[in-house]
Amino acid sequence: MAYKLKSHSGAKKRFFPTSNGNFKRWKVGLRHLNSSLSPERVNRLSRKTYLDNTQKKIAHKLLPYK
Repeated sequence: MAYKLKSHSGAKKRFFPTSNGNFKRWKVGLRHLNSSLSPERVNRLSRKTYLDNTQKKIAHKLLPYK
């Protein structure tokens, strides 16, 4: 009997799979202490980005069914 693998709860909330096997994530540094940042930087931090290859391998282990 094969056992099911559990998905990592924190990873489920942070990474969103795309159709080509990559993952989207938010950029960090936008929650607080950002009043001194320039508007250009705030706009840049508000965009989504993709995981790099090293992080993608880890995310696939944490989310085995995504």
